[in-house]
Amino acid sequence: MTSKTAEDDKYAWLEDVEAKECLDFAKFSNDKCIQTLGDPKDGPTYDRVLSVLESEDRIPHVSSYGRDESGERILFNFWRDKANPKGIWRKTTASEYEKKEPKWEVVLDVDKLAEKDGISWVWKGAKALARKRDPMSDNGRIITRVLMNLSRGGSDATHLKEFDLLSGEFVPEGEAFVLPEAKTRASYKSRDILLVGSDFGPDSLTDSGYPRTVREWARGTAVEDAPTVFEGEKTDVAVNGYVADERSFGGSLWQIHSRSITFYTSKYYMAKLTEDHLLPQSERPEGLPELEFKELEIQEDAEIDYVGNMLFISLRSDWTPKEGGKTYKTGSIIYCDWEKFLSEGKGGSDYQELFEPSDRTAYEYMTCTKDYLIVSTMDNVKSKLHFYKIGDNGNSLTLVSEDSDPKIRDCSVRPIDALESNEFWFTLSSYTQPSTLFLADADKVVEPVESAEDKFVVSKLKQLPEQYDSSGLVVEQRMATSKDGTEIPYFIVMKEGMELNGKNPTLLYGYGGFEISLGPHYVATSGLAWLERGGVYVEANIRGGGEFGPSWHQAALKANRNKAYEDFIAVGEHLIESNICKPKTLAIRGGSNGGLLMGNMYTMRPDLFGAVHCAVPLLDMKRFNQLLAGASWMAEYGNPDTSDWEDFLYKYSPYHNIDESVESYPPMLVTTSTRDDRVHPAHARKMVKKLWDLGEGKNWPIHYYENIEGGHGGAADAKQSAFMTSLAYDFMFATLTKNAEAME
Repeated sequence: MTSKTAEDDKYAWLEDVEAKECLDFAKFSNDKCIQTLGDPKDGPTYDRVLSVLESEDRIPHVSSYGRDESGERILFNFWRDKANPKGIWRKTTASEYEKKEPKWEVVLDVDKLAEKDGISWVWKGAKALARKRDPMSDNGRIITRVLMNLSRGGSDATHLKEFDLLSGEFVPEGEAFVLPEAKTRASYKSRDILLVGSDFGPDSLTDSGYPRTVREWARGTAVEDAPTVFEGEKTDVAVNGYVADERSFGGSLWQIHSRSITFYTSKYYMAKLTEDHLLPQSERPEGLPELEFKELEIQEDAEIDYVGNMLFISLRSDWTPKEGGKTYKTGSIIYCDWEKFLSEGKGGSDYQELFEPSDRTAYEYMTCTKDYLIVSTMDNVKSKLHFYKIGDNGNSLTLVSEDSDPKIRDCSVRPIDALESNEFWFTLSSYTQPSTLFLADADKVVEPVESAEDKFVVSKLKQLPEQYDSSGLVVEQRMATSKDGTEIPYFIVMKEGMELNGKNPTLLYGYGGFEISLGPHYVATSGLAWLERGGVYVEANIRGGGEFGPSWHQAALKANRNKAYEDFIAVGEHLIESNICKPKTLAIRGGSNGGLLMGNMYTMRPDLFGAVHCAVPLLDMKRFNQLLAGASWMAEYGNPDTSDWEDFLYKYSPYHNIDESVESYPPMLVTTSTRDDRVHPAHARKMVKKLWDLGEGKNWPIHYYENIEGGHGGAADAKQSAFMTSLAYDFMFATLTKNAEAME
């Protein structure tokens, strides 16, 4: 086993992403992988996965872009299918959308654009110009322009292009806001001004590769000439600038600048705007006062949100305001009068509590309709909704309804148009129940409708057909006990009455980082590629995630990372103790931070698992902060350039913990993407090459596939996604099935 003092890295040459020798290594590895495992396109799952990904039976989720001249609501959707693998951005009307087969008008065809430009464009979304800040919007009727983000091959870095929704074309050159490839952050301040951070040359990016400065860029001028209005430190993760327009809820117009000092700590600075501040500098009235930014006096690990005159503060640690009195618990959401807070500081604010967590409850998110604040929480990883009426002056809340019992389901709440409506999109799904989209109305929560489980539902609009055979499947929540005695919940999906003989092919999925929660959701690919074949599917809610709020996450940070790994091991052992499976019939899978989890399970407990899929992983924890966005994750993992390396980080660096004395490691498939500019593909490349070299003559079956496109998601279109998905599931299922047969 490698010593905790990192040796000279003889595989560092694999860090040059697109060097010929690196791409040759990837192509050689891909050929070797397919020769050994077989082409997934010839296997039992590829066609079915592809048919699901390209199916026209999927729910076309939409966003409202205002109303047309007749008053009809305009809805936009991004859609991929067999005929449009890169996708089309399209629109329809609300009345048309309610039909079984609505008529759509194509706004942008990404496939045609890619062919025209000779670039493999991948859609990364569009950010709209706010109607209330656009004089061309006909009194706030319609969104007229968007900032469109298109990535080359699926990377996080995007090209910024401005699109005119009225003409259906990109804004003409010379007038448009356009920026080349970078990890740009941009938003409209007004129709003719952007607040933008990008790669502007030397010293404009942080060590993490994100914007360090914010410029105010006026239309028709060169971005190089745009004045810098805010800047952070080189060591920050990123800075940002944007406008919060709360006038529709009785609040004010604010410009907000933020410094993300680490992944979990930030500073916020706010200034109140007038309409004149929305004009380009050359058009502002003479004598207009400069904006006065005030720093928010809150803990650096707190996050903010706002509605009307209310400022919401989400706490990641206990907080006692400086005037004393009540201490608010980690995970609490409190709120106060926004303007009073800024003018008088903490001492002048009367805090109210929106949510206080228990050991097994956590806040998820909030969203607004015209008159309601809707809050989603989790109770033992089960969803619960709360509805609050917003006071007429925009500075008070009254609870009007909440779920009496939390449910094992995934639910999503999105307002249709928070400027003018209390209607919202309500989407439900579970591990075995396909997604269903409802039209809902927050006004209904105050009506005595006791017959409906979700009494705010107006009508069912769309339902995803069952995409795999879930008949006879049951979903249960179970508990495993970790090494330190902590109860770790997990969800298990399996056939009712399944024989407990240890031979059931079982797939255990985990993540355990960055306060990201796992929970009930419908994933057709795992359904048809695993459950339909008789497999058992398990998701572990290990520490490091957000299932029980910030405390659950913080329990596995840095030196305590072992807690996440001990939790995952405990779930695996519980499955084996329950005779669901044996080590040889237990596969594990995870990606990104979950790929680091897989790497550590591989090196820590090779005896516990029969197959491993390690996707887009971090694996070299000595170098992670030097590769792409890695520096931004030091708040999660630690800093390997300090004593953190010898104190704890080396223990969780799979690349440095390959044990040459081990005769048998479980079969592992490692996958990544050349175009992943978040987690560097060198993590996967170096680990695989080192395993190949050290494992020669040993039972260390390692397979590696590097998709040349795809970004951090691993695939750029449906065919690539189906290929990568089928490759992984077929590998794991075939390996476990073979092991089960050998047990007979």
